[in-house]
Amino acid sequence: MRKPGSMKGLEDLGRVRLSRNFFFRDFLHSEIADFYRIPNIPEDPDLAIEAGRRLCEDLLEPLEATFGRLHIRSGYRSPDVNRFGNENKLNCSTNAATAAHHIWDIRDFDGCMGAAVCIAVPWMIDRYRDESDWQRLAWWIHDHLPYASLCFFPKLWAFNIQWHEQPKRIIQSYVSPRGILTKPGMANWEGDHGAFYEGFPALRS
Repeated sequence: MRKPGSMKGLEDLGRVRLSRNFFFRDFLHSEIADFYRIPNIPEDPDLAIEAGRRLCEDLLEPLEATFGRLHIRSGYRSPDVNRFGNENKLNCSTNAATAAHHIWDIRDFDGCMGAAVCIAVPWMIDRYRDESDWQRLAWWIHDHLPYASLCFFPKLWAFNIQWHEQPKRIIQSYVSPRGILTKPGMANWEGDHGAFYEGFPALRS
């Protein structure tokens, strides 16, 4: 698929079904793009679609099947949108650091494909109140899903969840306790963490 050069082309891209419950259009909204009027359109739609499908099929579908509707905060970012966000200090990393993450249509330094989305889980928001409760969901995902990285934020316990061809499986947070929750080599990385998420539903697909 070529980069959309018309409204019709963008509509066709938005109608691409990435998985049972997700279409590409679900991930095209960007406050930066809307406010500053920068088109949020992939340079390489085929790569973006391929990476997005893995993100949706491997991570988002099981999350939605288990916890109910997901709230998508930030999905795909075009290189132009992300570059503008970085240069203007709008909470965007450099394009090189965001490749194979929020920029789905650029491979990373190692030539790997990846995709990320920022979501909130209403099921969690409705049930938990303590600032550190984000760890419950983090450990549930760690034990059940093939994520590449997770990063949690204070508002709504929204978090970036990434699919990647070579997952590092690192969890970090800007919520207390801040920093790295786990990564390969840490003592808490392996084993069963079920005590953290007692009462959570079983994985559904």
